[in-house]
Amino acid sequence: MNVPGMTFLKVQMNTDLLTEDLKKKRASNESFWLMGQPEVEVRQRGDGMWEVEVHGFDYFNPKTGEIEGGGTKQIAMWSLDQDYDQRSLMPHQVFFPMADAKGGWNRLKKTIRAELDEDLLEQFHGTVSLPFEAGDNKRIAVKIVDDRGIEPLKIVALEG
Repeated sequence: MNVPGMTFLKVQMNTDLLTEDLKKKRASNESFWLMGQPEVEVRQRGDGMWEVEVHGFDYFNPKTGEIEGGGTKQIAMWSLDQDYDQRSLMPHQVFFPMADAKGGWNRLKKTIRAELDEDLLEQFHGTVSLPFEAGDNKRIAVKIVDDRGIEPLKIVALEG
């Protein structure tokens, strides 16, 4: 919708807001951050495979009344469902861009006491997915979790 002088953002209410006990009635309440969908770039490579790059997100800051950009440095985790069926999210790739040497996959590795491929783990710290083939649904879903725990989702149809 285009209305001169107005900016419209597609937002999704945090499901925590459906729980009455979590609705605090004070000005400092941060339950009402409105976050836009992740800004992603979907590319088809020369070999026919696809890849996704996450660029960040926008959110409305209720304290200032302004729309602010959240860059990749504020993304704690993002996941990619490379064959989204419009019913449930199945993360095929999970990334921890903010994780240090003790966080993200390294923390999980220690917690479950498992052997994980160190070279592969390095690839899951960035903002660019590993190459993948388009699934039967020809649709992907990208979900990010920012450094405050807010979780927006973007669905993109694969064409080409």
